[in-house]
Amino acid sequence: MADSNRNWTRLVTRAAVVLGIGAVVAALVAAVGSATGMWSFRAGLTALRYLFFAAAAGAFLGLIGLFLARRRAKLMLANLLALVVALGFVLYLGNLVRIAKSVPAIHDVATDLDDVPQFSRLQVRADNLENIPDEGKAELKALPPEQRWKAVHRAHYGDLRTVRLPAPPDQTVRRAASLARERGWQVALVDEDSVEATATSTFFRFKDDVVVRVRPAPGGGSLVDMRSISRVGGSDVGMNAKRVRAFLSDLQK
Repeated sequence: MADSNRNWTRLVTRAAVVLGIGAVVAALVAAVGSATGMWSFRAGLTALRYLFFAAAAGAFLGLIGLFLARRRAKLMLANLLALVVALGFVLYLGNLVRIAKSVPAIHDVATDLDDVPQFSRLQVRADNLENIPDEGKAELKALPPEQRWKAVHRAHYGDLRTVRLPAPPDQTVRRAASLARERGWQVALVDEDSVEATATSTFFRFKDDVVVRVRPAPGGGSLVDMRSISRVGGSDVGMNAKRVRAFLSDLQK
């Protein structure tokens, strides 16, 4: 009976390690593969969906393994490691899902919807205004894509607005370019009234294009607008709005 219990403990521990830690390793492989073009980003994100459940199973088995392996230090340590790693991964992905459900499924944000900042060097994706969500509202569904995008944008990102700075436009442009480089963005253009750059995410290497537009303000100073667009995907999980808020906040300091 004791041998049977030991065998079950080892089996549960191995399963916890394979599912819990293996899911995280597989997620890193999925991210690297998408980043290097070995497969599409959609394939990588689909893999994460299944790996979420694998990690959840690993965490569950790790918890059971901790109970079965009591007073057996090595097996307890293995189960504890699997539990911590898997649970951390599950909470991380779960938080992303929570954020995705709390923001609109759009990937293009700007501070001025009446006069949207335009790119001159970087190109806006060809399908930028396709698949704009109507959020189940008939009045949104009836609108043309651009107007629907603006309506959804105003409803969710009304806090994104033009910023006024006391510095003259030339200084503001230089500061914006410097700030973009400090963030590790690839700067594509710096001219007298705008900065264009590309931000790249850490794991999947998703690329978002950014334009910062600077105009003279009446009475002196600068009026700054910003736009950030994801190159792929429908929803940006709120990342573009987060980027614009953080950048303009730093620019004002």
